[in-house]
Formats: sequence, structure tokens, C-alpha cells
Amino acid sequence: MACLSVNCFKLSEVKKMHSRVSIAPILAIALGLAWNLPGKAQQVEMVRLMDASTARQGMNPLADRQSRLQSTAILTDSPLERTSAMRQGWKLLSDSNYNFLTQSLPPAATIKQGRQISLNGRILPLAWTQQPANSISPNIRTWIADIGLMQSAGVDLLNTADNTKQPVQWFSVSLTADKSITARSQGQYRYLDITDFARLAGWRISADGNTLSITSPVANVTGVRQAEREWGDRIVVDLDRSAPWQVNIVDTPSPSPTPTPRDTPDDPTKPTLPQTKTSPAPNLETPDDPSKPALPLPVAPSAPIIGQQWSIDLDAKIAPVIIQRAFQTSKQLLALKIEPTDTQTRVKVTIPLGWRPQVFSLGNPHRLVIDIRPDSLVEKDIVWARGVRWRQQYQNLGSARFPVVSLEVNPRQTGVKIRPILSNPPTDKGTAPLRETAELSGTAAAINGGFFNRINRLALGAIRRDNKWLAGPILNRGAIAWKDGGEISIARLTLQETLITPTNQRLSISHLNSAYVQAGIGRYNPDWGTTYTPFSDNEIVVTVVGDRVVGQVPSGGTGKTAFPVPANGYILALRSNLSIASQLTPGTLLRLETQTIPSEFSAFPYIVGGGPLLVKNSRVVLNPQAEGFSDAYVRQTAIRSAIGHNAAGNLLIVTVYNRAGGAGPNFTELAQILQQMGAVEALNLDGGSSTSLYLGGNLVDRPLSTAARVHNAIGIFIQP
Repeated sequence: MACLSVNCFKLSEVKKMHSRVSIAPILAIALGLAWNLPGKAQQVEMVRLMDASTARQGMNPLADRQSRLQSTAILTDSPLERTSAMRQGWKLLSDSNYNFLTQSLPPAATIKQGRQISLNGRILPLAWTQQPANSISPNIRTWIADIGLMQSAGVDLLNTADNTKQPVQWFSVSLTADKSITARSQGQYRYLDITDFARLAGWRISADGNTLSITSPVANVTGVRQAEREWGDRIVVDLDRSAPWQVNIVDTPSPSPTPTPRDTPDDPTKPTLPQTKTSPAPNLETPDDPSKPALPLPVAPSAPIIGQQWSIDLDAKIAPVIIQRAFQTSKQLLALKIEPTDTQTRVKVTIPLGWRPQVFSLGNPHRLVIDIRPDSLVEKDIVWARGVRWRQQYQNLGSARFPVVSLEVNPRQTGVKIRPILSNPPTDKGTAPLRETAELSGTAAAINGGFFNRINRLALGAIRRDNKWLAGPILNRGAIAWKDGGEISIARLTLQETLITPTNQRLSISHLNSAYVQAGIGRYNPDWGTTYTPFSDNEIVVTVVGDRVVGQVPSGGTGKTAFPVPANGYILALRSNLSIASQLTPGTLLRLETQTIPSEFSAFPYIVGGGPLLVKNSRVVLNPQAEGFSDAYVRQTAIRSAIGHNAAGNLLIVTVYNRAGGAGPNFTELAQILQQMGAVEALNLDGGSSTSLYLGGNLVDRPLSTAARVHNAIGIFIQP
């Protein structure tokens, strides 16, 4: 039996070995090891892993004075105005609106750039650029977007308080402290100068049109070891040299032998789908947010999901003799398979639903370590750009540990702009993956926004942009409002509109530009779109031009007729109580009164609704029933998105996932987490499978394939 404790070694011997071993810090590793290495070789292995664990658990502390958010200057192209044209395939007329950093940059003709990388033949959507070091240098430097480099090749981004310097670790290549890679924020990406890193790694790089080709030296797997640990399982892949690697989730889950009951009822503020015998695609992490209709379960479910398969794809060859044996399993490691190809080795692990493998590389000798543990989050604290800080951390509530991935954004920072963004601009209808929406909008960062109807793909809550209500608030639900310059407010929001007739009759409007339907009068102005199509049967549609009624007709049924919305007026949709039509005959003059509650919200040009409200004045103020949420929604635990601000006025953009070994947070726990993070005010956003956090070209909180399409988001733009 191998020794399992560092106490098995003499302290003097450990210190002696430590002085001879030089590897830079990476992820935290448990002190105990279980492989049988003879004598001093075992001691070397122990010390190297101990060294590696130092910085992975935060031994690269950030000084408070260094971690303050500062201003930034970057390359941008006014993406908000370009999004719609890009979606419709229009050719952009010129790039004259680009603004460059004030520094010694080479002429534009010498710059190559693209959005695709071929890494050992694998085509990856990854931004890159090549250019001379400066205007007089013949030396070409290669820059690659940092998040993509981390997710596609396994390069570990270590903590940094300087957004222009990024320490990294990749097998035996360690670039930290003064040798850290130069970083540059440019538009929606943060690029890393990988020129020196590539030379140390032995990578060959060439550019051809839109594609940057990277080829690494041929690597071979020399062994595979595994051991069960106190916290889970460890798999070690031994290599003869470094090799790029990537973690992917496999779409086909593993079934359990027993059925589960039907999901909790949906929030009744959204329509439900009819029962069907068709088996749905399973949610791969936690049940979806029930404020959206759940996909129906089969009448006789054969087997619900208990495990999820992940693959770790390594650009290295493996000899069949190495894997001609059975691998051990455990209650955490449900299955382990190794699949060789001509150029790759694929390690497949099946682990409990909601778990993720924690993967990192070590050098001297080269190893890839795969840990199966409930607390798999790699903690990070990186000042990503001036004004944007990216953190991954655990928040503790009693015995529960919740993984939290968040951004802290300084809205007062020059160049930082916060905007609501739509999935299908300029219309309010449509859904898309957050990554796609963010890429087309040109945002540097984004989080999914408010609720929406999955069937008609329209918003169910407030969206206000440039003082226009693209969608009005509903049910007194919480909303966040902000102005350029940093003023932020979060509160429960109601929009009150009243029509006043010549006889002083006051007719209350239930909703403005809303897909939420209830009895009363709905109003739709040009901010909604050019037409209105009835949401319910037997509506009476009243057309108002200027301040005068010009027409009144029955709708004829749900979705049957599109009524033009006048450019200088609006449409009134009368629902259920049709007797009020007699007061809105053609020729009737109308006066419209509008106010928001709270009144100060009328002065904010940007608003996004969500709910429930979580924190106000640094206190938990949770009251979901006051915001019209169903009891089922209130009871559910799920992965969640939230937004808030702290006492310094910085925006907190937060995603919270399943507690280590358990379920996601309920609303009380979510509010307490935001409170712990320093939120003075905080709001829940749409959650469950909608939860997504985007940064610099990729989702940083979850695999792309597990994130649902969303209607709207809150984007962070960085401009000079």
C-alpha cells in the first residue's frame, strides 16, 4: 500500500527535494498520493505536486491596492450599431470607425487577423492576430484570445492584478512574474502574445487567410494511472512531452434504473406545453427554471439521468498495450474508458450529474491530471481588463459550498458601457445562444437577462434601451436600472399608464409592449415593432394616431392578423372586458398619463427586468409571492444568474452553480451569497439552463452545449 500522507516523508528530505525541483504553481492538489513509485522517485513526485498546489489554492495573492478596477483603452468598432446589419448579412461599408490604441502600432497593412484556428488539425472558432512588434520591427508577434486559448489548449491562466500581464502554466512551460505573457484588451477580446510561449512549447505557427495554423510536436502517452482518493478519484496520464488538451461534455447521458416524478409545475405566468409521449432532451445539470414551461416528460419514463459523460481530448498517441486492462470504477467515477485515434487519446469519464472533471497539467515529467471531485471549480482572480475583474470562487453557507463565477465591472470607467442586448435585433422576437448574441453584438462580456416565453420567443419582463420600452414591466417584478456614468438602482418596478377620455373617464392600461397577457388593455407603440398580432381570441384592436382614435376592429382570433402600428401613435388591444370599446370609438381624443413606481426609474435609459428582488440596502428582502412567482418556482433549487452592485458602485454579474455534492441554491441561499459578495442591491435573473456567463469569446461558467437559447442579455462593452 502506498503511503498516503506527506508525514511519511522526512521534512529535511522534502526541503532538499524542493530545492531541486522547479515548477511554477498551478491548481491545488491534495497532499496525499496513491501511486506506487519506488523510493526517492515517490518523494520527487510528492514534492512536485505539492509545489504545483501552491498557487492553485490562491498562493498568488492580489494586493488590495493593485486589484482596484481601472480604466482601459481598446480597439472597437461601435458594435451596437453593427449588430443588425451583421445578422442580415449586409456588407459593412468601411472600417473607418475603428479607433486604435495610442501606441506605436505597425501599419494596418502588416496586420493579419482572423476568427479561426487550426490546432493540430482541429478547427476552433478562436480570434487571433499577427503583427510586427512595433512600427519599425520586422519581428512578427502572434496574439490569441485568452479564454479560447485556455479552453482549447489547456493553458492555465493564473491570478493577476495587472490586466496587461497574464501569468500562465502549461506542463513545464511556466511564464509568471516578470516573464508573464503580455496581454492587450482589444474590442471584445483580450489577446495574449503567445510568441515566446509557442517557442518554449515547440509550437509551429503559420497564417493563411482567416485561419491561424498551430502544430505541436508529436506526443505519446507512456502510461495511465488511477487511484481512489478521500475526496474522489484521480487519473494521471503520463506523457513523453507536452500536448494540447481540451475538456468536452458528451451529449449522451447515462440512465438510472428507476423513474423520477414529474418536474414541479411551471410558473403560471407562462404558458405550458401540452403533454406528449415524446421523450425530451434531458437537462444535463439541474432542473430548468420553472418560470419557463418545462419540456414534457414521457408518459412512462424509461430511465432518468444519474450520470454525465465528459471527454478529455489529448493531442497525443497511445499504444494499445497501455489500455489493454480494465479500469477501476467507484461511486464518483461511474465509468472510465480510453479511446485511441490516429492523433489523439480520448479519456472518457462518466461522473455524477452536475459534477465536472478538474483537469490540469504538470511538467518534469509531463502529466495530465484528471480529478473527479465534487468541488471541481478552479478558483481564479484575474483583472481581465481595466474595469472588468473575473473571479471564480467558492461561497460558503454553513456546510454548503457553492461555486460562483462572476465579473465585477466598474461602470464609471472610461470606455465601459452596459447595454441590454437582444438575440434578434432590431426585433424583440427570437432566441439564440448567449455566445452568438454576444459575438454579434460585439460585447466583451455578457450575462443572460430576464424571463421570456419559450413558445413565442418574446420577453416577459422589462427591457428599456435608450429610453424606449422594448418590453414593459410585469407583476411588480424586480428590475435593474442604470445610466452611463455609474448610477445603478434595483427595485420592484411597476409602469402605470392611464388613458383619459374627453368625459374624464380613466382607463387603466395593464401592460406596455408586453407578451404577458391578462384581461384589460394592452398598449403597443412603435418601440414594439411595426405590427401587432393579437395574443388572445376575440380582442378588439383600436388604432390611435397622434392623440385620436382612428379605427376599431375585432381581431378575429389569436395570431391571425397583423395590425400596423402607426409611427406616430399606438395600438390598443382590448381583452376580456370589451365594453370599454364604446369609449374608444373613432374620433375620440385621448390623453395618456405615464409614471413609474419607483418614480426615479423614469429617468433611467436602461432597464432589464428579472425577479425576485434579492437584496436591498444590504439586507435580504426576498418576497417572490409579491412579484407574482408561483409556489413551485419559489421552492425549486437550480443553478442561477443574478446581478447587483456593491458599496463602491461596481456592478456584480454572478452565476451560481450546484453546491459541492448537491443541488443548486434556492432563492434565500442566492440572496445570502450576493450579500456575502458585498451586494448592496441584487436581483435574480432568468436561471436554470438559461444561466450563462460570457467573457472574451466564450462561456466561462459552463459548457456551451448545456446552455439554452435565451431572449435577451446584459452586455458589457469596452470602448476607447
